[in-house]
Amino acid sequence: MKNPVSAASCLLFGAARAVEADLLEGRPCDPNRFLKLSRVLDLPPENLIKSISAIPISRKEEVADFQLCVDSLLENNNDHSRPDIQVQATRLAEKLKCDTVVSEISTGRGTVNFKINRELLTKTVLQQVINDGSKYGLKSELFSGLPQKKIVVEFSSPNVAKKFHVGHLRSTIIGNFIANLKEALGHQVTRINYLGDWGMQFGLLGTGFQLFGYEEKLQSNPLQHLFEVYVQVNKEAADDKNIGKSAHEFFQRLELGDTQALALWQKFRDLSIEEYVRIYKRLGVHFDEYSGESFYREKSQEVLKLLDSKGLLQKTVKGTAIVDLSGNGDPSSICTVMRSDGTSLYATRDLAAAIDRMDKYNFDTMIYVTDKGQTKHFQQVFQMLQIMGYDWAERCQHVPFGVVQGMKTRRGNVTFLEDVLNEIRSRMLQNMASIKTTKELENPQQTAERVGLAALIIQDFRGLLLSDYQFSWDRVFQSRGDTGVFLQYTHARLHSLEETFGCGYLNDFNTACLQDPQSVSILQHLLRFDEVLCRSSQDLQPRHIVSYLLTLSHLAAMAHKTLLIKDSPPEVAGARLHLFRAVRSVLANGMKLLGITPVCRM
Repeated sequence: MKNPVSAASCLLFGAARAVEADLLEGRPCDPNRFLKLSRVLDLPPENLIKSISAIPISRKEEVADFQLCVDSLLENNNDHSRPDIQVQATRLAEKLKCDTVVSEISTGRGTVNFKINRELLTKTVLQQVINDGSKYGLKSELFSGLPQKKIVVEFSSPNVAKKFHVGHLRSTIIGNFIANLKEALGHQVTRINYLGDWGMQFGLLGTGFQLFGYEEKLQSNPLQHLFEVYVQVNKEAADDKNIGKSAHEFFQRLELGDTQALALWQKFRDLSIEEYVRIYKRLGVHFDEYSGESFYREKSQEVLKLLDSKGLLQKTVKGTAIVDLSGNGDPSSICTVMRSDGTSLYATRDLAAAIDRMDKYNFDTMIYVTDKGQTKHFQQVFQMLQIMGYDWAERCQHVPFGVVQGMKTRRGNVTFLEDVLNEIRSRMLQNMASIKTTKELENPQQTAERVGLAALIIQDFRGLLLSDYQFSWDRVFQSRGDTGVFLQYTHARLHSLEETFGCGYLNDFNTACLQDPQSVSILQHLLRFDEVLCRSSQDLQPRHIVSYLLTLSHLAAMAHKTLLIKDSPPEVAGARLHLFRAVRSVLANGMKLLGITPVCRM
């Protein structure tokens, strides 16, 4: 794989040579700029490339465009031989000269800073954004040479026959983001919804439905009725031991393949998936495969045999089967893989599922997106795969996330996702109706839902995924500040500009019309998009993209007030339209990666 080169490095080292030639009156660019810089600084090219990055924009002052981080250049030196970073930065800067591309060289805290010819910066960035369209940032040299991989992402995974609880929302939107990003980078992604469709709870539900269920209610509102049955049977089982016994027998019948028990279970499963698909459509989420624990009830027996053949399976005095991952009886490293009656457990079925997926997809990476409470479970599953002889276990990855607190609707404490979506849509419609600038919309309900979902996703994605966070209805509906509503509003307002003045677009634009500080700050920020995507692709954290898009929205909002289109000379209006169109395009690209559908009116 080639050394990664950001958009910043490309521009600094003259990748936009054709543009330079146009700008600089036909004077050709030195194609060996990069090698020359490498020789001048007496540094190997690979060190130089990875040490160049775009400088984050500042609202307070104009900043240079790129920085060479001296600390990373010297990272291979041991502490005794490393010179003072600031002294080294000054020495390096003194060796360099300005030219037709670099108009200013200065030093920062441990950095050498470069300011690029402003017309070159303007033309290069805007042409790149417009030419690359939805691929802007993804076509960067940072990602060239990136091996295309087969990636399986397991996410969402609600429990069949239970209403879709908000607890599954985070897994759904985080998994969708990861799958979107991996697909955008050219990987072959398989999205799997691994349903909780097996286990002792189905013994309780089967028994409960036989006692308290009604076919008519099941057909009219399946998940609500099954939820009511499940609550009632649990309540009765607390006082009546015979119900627990019946539930255990029902699940045993399921495991043994009893026709009647399986038919009832299949009905619950099919009706549940129908309801889930409808909710996923509202979320803008799709899956390539609906799998489930039930698929592996037989294959889990093969896993138990394999564990036994390798001498890893131990029987306890209670009749259960365990695997001691410590090898010395440490209770914290013991994983139970079979009940005393021979039925399978969650861990056994996960082992069977992983083995089956490797056979089916031959994946390079498999990512599980679940809450942090399952961290130990996945550590044990991956460790068992290793000791069973599956070296590919190291390709399995768990992406844990924290808990959402305080997500309650007006109706009560038990919060189902559909109730939350309905409430967001309802409140957003009220808010939009009260704003004077709201346009007349073809489908106000759909717009309200998309804006509301953006608000939900941005609030969720602003921090580290592993952190718990306090959900705030008030914050969700704020139209100002760092919110999803503000993001959607900015996109819609820029789209409105294009609709109103689009006929005034010029085939070309005058770069001299975009040299004001606000335009330059926007261009500098647009240039950083590939680095932000790269950071998110490395740690799978959406917050980098969220922060970037919110900053871009704030820059656009400020520019919209002063960089007027109406009544400006045609040349100036055309240049500004190109700038705003580039901002809107990058906003849309980033929002789609996050799982947000941009709205054009609101």
